[in-house]
Amino acid sequence: MGGAYGLRRSETGPCLLQLGGAAAMLLIRTTARSCWALQGVPRVAAGACTPWIPTHTHGTWSGSSHSGRSSWRRRATAVGALLGLGSALAYGGHCRQTAQAESSPQDTVLGPFPLYTREEVGRHRSPEQRVWVTHGREVFDITDFLDLHPGGRSKILLAAGGALEPFWALYAVHNQAHVRDLLREYKVGELHPEELTAPAAADDPYAGDPPRHPALHVNSLKPFNAEPPGELLGEHFLTPPELFFKRNHLPVPHVDPDAYCLKVEGPGGRTLSLSLQDLQRRFPKHEVTATLQCAGNRRSEMSRVRPVRGLDWGISAISTARWGGVWLRDVLADAGFAEEPESQRHVCFEGLDQDLTGTAYGASIPFYQAMSARADVLLAYEMNGAALPRDHGFPLRVVVPGTVGARNVKWLGRIWVSAEESPSHWQRNDYKGFSPGVDWDTVDYTTAPAIQELPVTSAITDPPPGATVASGEVTVKGYAWSGGGRGVVRVDVSLDGGHTWQVAEMQGEQQPPGQVWAWKLWQLTAPVPPGTTELDIVCKAVDASYNVQPDTVGPIWNLRGVLSHAWHHVRVTVAEE
Repeated sequence: MGGAYGLRRSETGPCLLQLGGAAAMLLIRTTARSCWALQGVPRVAAGACTPWIPTHTHGTWSGSSHSGRSSWRRRATAVGALLGLGSALAYGGHCRQTAQAESSPQDTVLGPFPLYTREEVGRHRSPEQRVWVTHGREVFDITDFLDLHPGGRSKILLAAGGALEPFWALYAVHNQAHVRDLLREYKVGELHPEELTAPAAADDPYAGDPPRHPALHVNSLKPFNAEPPGELLGEHFLTPPELFFKRNHLPVPHVDPDAYCLKVEGPGGRTLSLSLQDLQRRFPKHEVTATLQCAGNRRSEMSRVRPVRGLDWGISAISTARWGGVWLRDVLADAGFAEEPESQRHVCFEGLDQDLTGTAYGASIPFYQAMSARADVLLAYEMNGAALPRDHGFPLRVVVPGTVGARNVKWLGRIWVSAEESPSHWQRNDYKGFSPGVDWDTVDYTTAPAIQELPVTSAITDPPPGATVASGEVTVKGYAWSGGGRGVVRVDVSLDGGHTWQVAEMQGEQQPPGQVWAWKLWQLTAPVPPGTTELDIVCKAVDASYNVQPDTVGPIWNLRGVLSHAWHHVRVTVAEE
């Protein structure tokens, strides 16, 4: 579907804002390539394989909090709307005010506007408190536009209390002059000048972290861990990097790509040192489409059974990208290693992210997996056709398809082969599964293997929990994925809590059997039984080995809340006819 915003003006009548096609939807359609980018990494003096130097030059998106309702706001109200393809929003007096805006400087206002802090703007996140957003230094009350938004109020509310720029950059159709003119109808104030810059604290190890997209649901700020809303996650087979879930254990390092050096410890004490340019020039480039999932994805469902320790992830600590880089096996061979199918050794990875004591994040995978031509283990420097963003491991990371995210070490600095698995805390004393009967008084991490391949899972991304759906028929969307290269062969969906089932349609990239590294997105449109007031929507996936999700969480509960992959339930209300 095509189309864009188009303005049609009448000399004598009201002005109509034409909404042409899905491209006009504020938070539904994405551009082929997002133009919202993280701050660039500055280049300093080049030097082959010199140590990386952490700095604190980058800020973060200003977080928003909340404020009381303004007693002064402009009385510009939409007088009619018809939502849908080719429909129009009619606004009395809009033509006159648009003409005024065109004949005067863009920043000219018709009167003094009050000044607000971002905290005050952030207090306006719901229709009850009024919904405010910012664009540039201007503050807007868009409450009266919520029901007129062609993408629905749930999408536009993702920006509530914060800035529009990250969303408009992701969905660039909005960044047009007449759309800005329309937005100006709702202006209620301006940001205080002191809010336009946010100096970073020099003693904060997280002050150098990159900015993040405000749509993300933040589970922790320091270190930063966040996931996108499910309804946005399910719209893209390849997740836009800014919406790709963020899982950090330590501050994000600031790495100069010209000075970057990867150390690969080979046999006999030999060390291979490779710059980013060496990797790109000396080894063939390969691409792999692979889904990464945090071990704690859907942990919140386990915490509703019994308390667990860990970040309260929802369904979106999972994302998919097309990774570009070089085979790990090619680099290991260049360092002097040969394939050993029966080897019990391990390939260990260490990142450049460190805590204040100098301890780095680390993990390991089996040596036979690292050297296997069917495992597709990649040293990646690209993500969806562009350089890795800082949050995702710039300039180099490990991508181990089909394996838990914890083994996909970011900001890779060192590789070595060992008879023992990585000594890292996150390899030996975390990311392991236990019986529901094990508690923190009896747990012994030495008795359980580290999680590597993940079990089959699926989740409903749309409609969200608690939504109201139309009577007649409902469309349900979601994702399904299994670890170890086992592709998903079927997704079953129920509208009545699992009493009856229908098979969903799946979409995804064709990959060889045993090397199906990417998820499937699925969809089902089904009639709503007459007289139904509520739906208990359930999904479950089946993989190529006929592994299927368990029906309840209780039997797979564990004290760390990992490997949560039971049937996913979403309960919604059916609107009255």
